[in-house]
Amino acid sequence: MKKRVVAYRRLPAAAVELLEARCDLRIADADSERAAFLDALANAHGMIGNKLRITPALLDAAPLLETAATISAGYDDFDVPELTRRGVVLTNTPAEVTETTADLVFGLMLATARRLAELDAWTRRGQWRASSGPAQFGVDVHHKTLGIVGLGRIGAAVARRAALGFGMKVLYTNRTRNAEAESAYGAQARALPDLLAEADFVCVLTPLSDATHKLIGAAELRRMKRTAILINCGRGPVVDEAALIEALHERRILGAGLDVYESEPLGASPLFTLPNVVLAPHIGTATQETREAMAVRAAQNVLDALDGQRTSNCVNPEALEHRASFPKRHAAPAKSNA
Repeated sequence: MKKRVVAYRRLPAAAVELLEARCDLRIADADSERAAFLDALANAHGMIGNKLRITPALLDAAPLLETAATISAGYDDFDVPELTRRGVVLTNTPAEVTETTADLVFGLMLATARRLAELDAWTRRGQWRASSGPAQFGVDVHHKTLGIVGLGRIGAAVARRAALGFGMKVLYTNRTRNAEAESAYGAQARALPDLLAEADFVCVLTPLSDATHKLIGAAELRRMKRTAILINCGRGPVVDEAALIEALHERRILGAGLDVYESEPLGASPLFTLPNVVLAPHIGTATQETREAMAVRAAQNVLDALDGQRTSNCVNPEALEHRASFPKRHAAPAKSNA
């Protein structure tokens, strides 16, 4: 009998085809088709999607669940220890997001340094009546110093663009040394205070954890140069948003380019009134090619996990050890409060 999988977000055709070839697939959006989603979840061995908080109550409604695949690199929405305790394997899609997110980092760096959003609005208002002058000048990106906070996959891709494409000096801070980036791109490890004081661009790419929550606060922003620009494409709460707004308002740093925020979607915010910030709506992976590749990878992750394979995309491989000890109940009607 085919294993049953529920997709709680719409999937591209390639991912649907991959799953339907080997599974009994049901697609029901967890928000707009909640009842159908819970009904499918009650008998599902696998689930795939993104942007849904996976709570213990929701897991209680999925007594047969063996694997959950998130179509994202991050897995903030999942209680990993709880999934592990229940023997549910969690997988993600880190490799597929790397290059596209690195592109956006550089897009925000260039847009902020050259004031593209501000000058676009200025041009549209009909204020371009003569050659641009000092009032419209930005700053160069090439041959400047870039400080990367969190030199993982995406950070390394940013370092490659910076060193080989823009002739930049690359500094980084990370939990562990990155010998490959040091050799290939001349990246130099720094303690965070030293990186902040030296860098012309500070790019935040570290994951969110207890250790990184508000890692960049008022004190850290004060260490940055007045001519420096902050880019955040990691997680919003890694930067103290109120402190950043104050620093931008007082021009204690030159500008910021943001794709992530403390609360998303971003509601009414003082950021909207600041000319020296470029705002993007969390679009790090938002290209047609990348989103399809992520969905296909997540679908393959489901199939691999249901086959009992351990892959590099598995977040909690130890879940397999807990599966035998966690009692699997017969499928039951979904709980209304899940």
